[in-house]
Amino acid sequence: MSANLTVLTWTAASIAFIHTVIGPDHYLPFIVMARARRWSIAKTSWVTVLSGFGHVVSSILLGTVGIGIGIGLNKLELLESARGNLAAWLFVLFGLAYMIWGFWRLSGNRPHKHEHFHADGTVHLHEHIHQHEHSHQPEHNHTHRNNITPWILFTIFFLGPCEPLIPILMYPAAQNSTWGIVQVSIVFSVVTILTMLTIVLLASYGLNFLKLGRLEKYTHIIAGGTILLSGIAILFLGL
Repeated sequence: MSANLTVLTWTAASIAFIHTVIGPDHYLPFIVMARARRWSIAKTSWVTVLSGFGHVVSSILLGTVGIGIGIGLNKLELLESARGNLAAWLFVLFGLAYMIWGFWRLSGNRPHKHEHFHADGTVHLHEHIHQHEHSHQPEHNHTHRNNITPWILFTIFFLGPCEPLIPILMYPAAQNSTWGIVQVSIVFSVVTILTMLTIVLLASYGLNFLKLGRLEKYTHIIAGGTILLSGIAILFLGL
């Protein structure tokens, strides 16, 4: 079992890496939300790690319970597929709602004019914008939105399955190797989370040097649209 477990562990690490890289839903939501919400590197990191942890742990728990009560691989994979569809639809709904909020926020920031009448009969126009957020205090405005967004992402990722993990767990389970299940689970989880975090941080760091110019005011709309498209990609392209 030792030699087989070594091969299985390396296989789990490889599959976890590939599965994460080819699944843009594993990192794009964090990249675009970090840019739109102006999260710090620290906040971006903990939101990504927390969501990734929920993503893998939910599948580990499901697989472990399923193995313990004797549920077959086909039924577990069917359940994981249903969870995947649910998570995809949640991505679609969240992305759509956030994009609509972005349009609403943008419309509220349009310049408008007020007429001011003075006692001497003169009139002048005053143009201004009602800002919903101020750039010098990105983390102190709309506190409730800043607080709830990470937990929405965590919930979606917790409900989203790691489909390749269940079949990998079946082999050590069939060999009655508890340590094999633990080792494979740990390796798959660590590689998945580290891959997510690395991609998110590298992309976020690169985006810091990208000046969007006039597109900057559309970042919330772009973020919502990206998450929406990620959900659609999961549903219809199987990504």
